[in-house]
Order: sequence, then C-alpha cells, then structure tokens
Amino acid sequence: MHQLLLTRPIAIFSLALLLSTTIFFIPVFLHPKNPYSSSSSPSQEQQSMAAARSFVLWLHGLGDSGPANEPIKTLFTAPEFRTTKWSFPSAPISPVSCNYKSAVVVDVVEDGCCIVCRNGMTDYGGELYGAKMPSWFDIHEIPVTADSPKDESGLLKAVRHVHTMIDKEIAAGINPENIFVCGFSQGGALTLSSVLLYPKTLGGGAVFSGWVPFNSSIMEQISPDAKRTPILWLHGMADPTVLFEAGQAGPLSLNKLAYPGLGHSINNKELQYLESWIKTRLPSSS
Repeated sequence: MHQLLLTRPIAIFSLALLLSTTIFFIPVFLHPKNPYSSSSSPSQEQQSMAAARSFVLWLHGLGDSGPANEPIKTLFTAPEFRTTKWSFPSAPISPVSCNYKSAVVVDVVEDGCCIVCRNGMTDYGGELYGAKMPSWFDIHEIPVTADSPKDESGLLKAVRHVHTMIDKEIAAGINPENIFVCGFSQGGALTLSSVLLYPKTLGGGAVFSGWVPFNSSIMEQISPDAKRTPILWLHGMADPTVLFEAGQAGPLSLNKLAYPGLGHSINNKELQYLESWIKTRLPSSS
C-alpha cells in the first residue's frame, strides 16, 4: 500500500460526503473459487471467533486484494486490539467499465488510470480495454465526480455480502457496537453503503478516499439505528482519482479530516488516527 508521511490533517466540519474511488495497483492474485474470498482458514476463524471481543472488516480498493492489505493490522498495537478479529476479504474478479476508457498503463497510484500494473504489464491477459480485475461493483469513469454514473445494483449485491459477514460475527457473539467496517476508495464507498444500510447500530465505519456510490433515493432505506453508527471520513486534498471537491455534492453532512498534499493513497497518520478512533469505542482490555 502506498503510504506517505505528510502534514497534519485539517478538520472540516459539516461538509457533504466526498465522492471518490479506489487505489489502482494490481498485485498477483489467485482467482478464488467463490465470488468473494476471505484470507482466513476455517481453523483460524474458529480460534479467533472464540476469543474475539471486537471485529474489524477491511475492504480493499479496485484491483487490490484482501491479503495485500493484511499488514495494516500490525499497526494497531494498543491493548484494546488484543482480542480483535480482523478480516480482509477479496472482491470477485469482474470486468470494469472504466477500463474501456483507459488508454495508458502506468505504474504509480496517483495518476488516476484505472489499470495500474507492475512493470507496465497487466495481470489479466494483457487486455487494456475492459480488463477484468478484483472489483466490488462497476465503476464507469475515472476520476469519479459528483455526476459519475452509479452501479447501484452491483453495489447492493456487494452490500448484501458485507452484511452476511457482519451477521456471522454477531451470531458468534460479538456485540454489533464492537464491529467496525473500514475501506479505501471503492472499498470506502462500499463501507459507507454497508454501514448505512445495515439495520443495526455498529461500532463505526471508516471511509478512506471514498465516495457516495448511490443516489439520494437509497437514503430513504437508512434506518434510525443505522444513522447512529459513527462514520469517520478521511481524504487527501490532492487526490486526482477521487476529486476532493466532488464531496461537496454528497447527500449527507459529516465531519471529515482532510490531508493537504495527499493523493489517492493512505498515509500512516490516517491509520494512526483510525487506531485512536476505534480504540475509544472498544471495551477496555485491562
């Protein structure tokens, strides 16, 4: 994951939700047997569920994978996370519409190209146009703006999958208010949708460089309990892929943290803030 150490964030209050999209780098992926895959083995799951008092679900960005993001959890060293279960699922591999419009393959995250490949090569058959990659739902154009087309049907399918994972942890005995959903870019957009459409109040949702991937009509489906779920919003002000200004057009009003000079990426300061934010909402481990 591309991480930078930059200046302090600026707190921005009562701004509409930012509109945004994903990190675009492609590691080497294994095609999962199921549309969605998890990086935990059954025995590991059974052991972690038995001891877990909280649950953090991390949703990656376009073209990424769950296992590639697992190092994130090593940064959360506070005692409150000793009994936290982490999950880093991978999105299914699907054609992505914005790839039809991409004309250049680049090898840096911030250039806003929908296909970013190592050594200038794609990992999906060498096809530049309409390339398939891990994707939670379809993205029609990059950069994502307030007026970008939305794939609500694909989004709602992905939301149902996230809800199934949350339901599983609640059935295993974890309090819903100790469950946190976090995501970057496309994963951040899915995070926002998943926590707002879940029927219960969760511990929180953290959106990194995300956007509002649904129209205002979906707002009517948000329950009173879901509206009480805290949402943390962090975004780089120099993001060329998910424009910072596009967030002004979102249907919700939230407090956000803006990071000057940060492009379409996550830096250590954001993750440190996330650790503190979740920690204050977790039961003490002492």
